[in-house]
Amino acid sequence: MTQPATTIRKRKHPGRGRGKTRTHPKGRQIDPKVQQELRDLLGDKPRDRDLLIEYLHLIQDSQGYLPSAHLVALAEEMGIPMVEVFEVASFYAHFDIVRDDEARPPALTIRVCDSLTCEMMGARDLLKSLAEKYQGSVRVVPAPCMGRCDSAPVAEVGHNHVSAATVETVDAAITAEHTHPVLPAYRNFEAYCADGGYALLRACLKGTKDVEEVLSTLDDSALRGMGGAGFPTGRKWRFVRAGAKPRYLTVNGDEGEPGTFKDRHYLETDPHRFLEGMLVAAWAVEADRSYVYLRDEYPQIRELLQIELPKLVAAGLAPEGFIELRRGAGAYICGEESAMIESIEGKRGLPRHRPPYVAQVGLFDRPTLVNNVETLFWIRDILEKGPGWFGDHGRNGGKGMRSFSVSGRVARPGVKLAPAGITVRELIDEYCGGMADGHAFKAYLPGGASGGILPASKSDLPLEFGKLEAEGCFVGSHAVVILSDQDNMGDVARNLMRFFEDESCGQCTPCRVGTEKAVALMNNPKWDAGLLDELGRTMADASICGLGQAAANPLFSVLKHFPEEVT
Repeated sequence: MTQPATTIRKRKHPGRGRGKTRTHPKGRQIDPKVQQELRDLLGDKPRDRDLLIEYLHLIQDSQGYLPSAHLVALAEEMGIPMVEVFEVASFYAHFDIVRDDEARPPALTIRVCDSLTCEMMGARDLLKSLAEKYQGSVRVVPAPCMGRCDSAPVAEVGHNHVSAATVETVDAAITAEHTHPVLPAYRNFEAYCADGGYALLRACLKGTKDVEEVLSTLDDSALRGMGGAGFPTGRKWRFVRAGAKPRYLTVNGDEGEPGTFKDRHYLETDPHRFLEGMLVAAWAVEADRSYVYLRDEYPQIRELLQIELPKLVAAGLAPEGFIELRRGAGAYICGEESAMIESIEGKRGLPRHRPPYVAQVGLFDRPTLVNNVETLFWIRDILEKGPGWFGDHGRNGGKGMRSFSVSGRVARPGVKLAPAGITVRELIDEYCGGMADGHAFKAYLPGGASGGILPASKSDLPLEFGKLEAEGCFVGSHAVVILSDQDNMGDVARNLMRFFEDESCGQCTPCRVGTEKAVALMNNPKWDAGLLDELGRTMADASICGLGQAAANPLFSVLKHFPEEVT
């Protein structure tokens, strides 16, 4: 008969001394004091498995790190194997596990973004200078893209971001104890409603708006997914709506592609325009619940949403608990829709094999609509102003408008709302004030870290879905990084490959081993072009998801267009 887990079994251990018996259960023991601390922290919150990551955040927020004793207690409290808690906590970069025999980390951590634009603007020197200045009294670590490429280099002091960071401005933030997120000046619920906000949603909820009319309008507007894939929005909503109930809606707010920051811009300025679009989408697909997955690098947005979301419930626009805000934990891979769903379920963010697609088998194995923040941001305007308001824009065969995150060597970086199909030369000259002083246009990334690199000689190509693939590139989330004659293309490609190496989830060998091997080969003074090309093709052909499949795009681009800088 199986004994309860709490029963102490006395068992002889051959080889450890005859006659000796076990005096306590196997495995890590639960500290009663820690267990009570954890119960007080969780209170009456449900112990559902999918809330594991949320509770790991609670522990780290309260302790400053994740003590292993608390992880043991959390496993017991939630009734899940201890190994699952440890493997999830160790998967995400923002969780700091400290074991019993390890020293606690310093109370304050400074993260310095080392992604491409920040490195171009001096992040490497900043990181070195800060480490020398604080010498262990403050933890100084490199970090991937923080979504603030237009104000590079960026440092995060605690949870407060310092733009155009220097040693002096970081030190000033520490001295003033500015270590908490600063709320942006955004349009709140009251101001949004005063300008006609939520009239569309109310019409939908009252039945005066027809679902088919809404879907047809979206079809005619040519609105596409703005997270990178560019799938037609109206068609995606129809697919999910055709699935069996219950259905869910998830919002991908894990904007981790280096060079991308448009979602942050829209959430920081007009969050209710996005929220109304989300609730209209939930109404259209008859979703039973909605989940907003927001990257942990945007704590100020999380705080403003926690202020604004209860107002929707109070106004009768959303039922209590209908919108759940879920917090990422530093994993670029969770921008991939199935990895994001795994993370919402409280697991490691490992991409799923497809088919089935998430529109059929998604969150909790139910049909799931996944939309990007910006996609939902445009819903109200399109439905109120008509499909032509959006779809009649465009150049060079493009249709609609696009939000370009422009950073790098331009005079005025930032989010630029421009016609779909605009060329990079037009974007620089008409929207960015030209090149920065002292810089000559040399090359550009049309679609963030994974979209490849094109030389200035190809600046007349339309920045639009399906227009760059013949060059081995794609526009993706429309993150455009401008490079100049002062940038070495080998260094650019190395930076991007290091990013992919760090962010590989490790699930498949071609990506896990391939990115590491590529970084090692690219660190050589002279690249072995044939071997790197073969390695990149293997990664592209055999990796499970888009990270590994596209990781070699910058490598291929440099070998093709700038071989003199690497071989």
